[in-house]
Amino acid sequence: MDSHVEVERRGGVLSVVMARPDRRNAITIAMYSALADAIESCADDAAVRLITIEGKGEDFTAGNDLGDFLQAMPAPGSGEDIPVWRLLRALARNQVPLIAAVHGNAVGIGTTMLFHCDFVLAEEGSRFVMPFVDLGLVPEAASSLLFPQLAGRRRAARHLLLGEPFGVAEALDMGLASHSVPKGGLKAALEGLVAQLLAKPPEALRQTQKLLRRQDIGEILERMELENGHFGERLQSDEVKGAIAAFFALRMKPPAA
Repeated sequence: MDSHVEVERRGGVLSVVMARPDRRNAITIAMYSALADAIESCADDAAVRLITIEGKGEDFTAGNDLGDFLQAMPAPGSGEDIPVWRLLRALARNQVPLIAAVHGNAVGIGTTMLFHCDFVLAEEGSRFVMPFVDLGLVPEAASSLLFPQLAGRRRAARHLLLGEPFGVAEALDMGLASHSVPKGGLKAALEGLVAQLLAKPPEALRQTQKLLRRQDIGEILERMELENGHFGERLQSDEVKGAIAAFFALRMKPPAA
């Protein structure tokens, strides 16, 4: 089965591309497996100096493919692991400089994964949104811990409780994005940043990245585990079933004449 993830080694760069543009790169279980495999493969590979993550087509990613995700979610309390949790742990533990190149929409995990990236290039017009509560869910990727640390609790509440979308200017102001890129300039900006980083002494670069990310990984993983437990329980609730049914009904509604 096509995982819809393109992984390529180019010199010291591992390029990872979410490639399901007809579905706005909505992430399936197979895609989560491929993404986790790619990030995990760098753990003991000193030849990989950088990782880049991109989305093909009009959007970075529309977030979870809800239909696929619901079918694969284990029963609460089963202890069963799933690829999305494996990807989140791999991002938290990653020790290779990681660059995300964002354009269009970055929905749900499309935004929360960015908390674990070292650089986030955001093309003008990009839109970030975390609609977990609107779907009856809770945040993931330790965003309930990392977002308040980055932007303050009240700003985090606007975007996690109210689900307010935000653009590139606010992403920069909060520190979620590292660079604003003019429309149409994302590929060139990514190539330029990659070239800059590859020109640095590799061991110094890697050690500095480790120092910059030297948070309490145990605390991050613990928060992920807590979020994941609540997330799994929420998926079994009538509240979530109703919210997701309404989401699919709205998506299938024909446009007004």
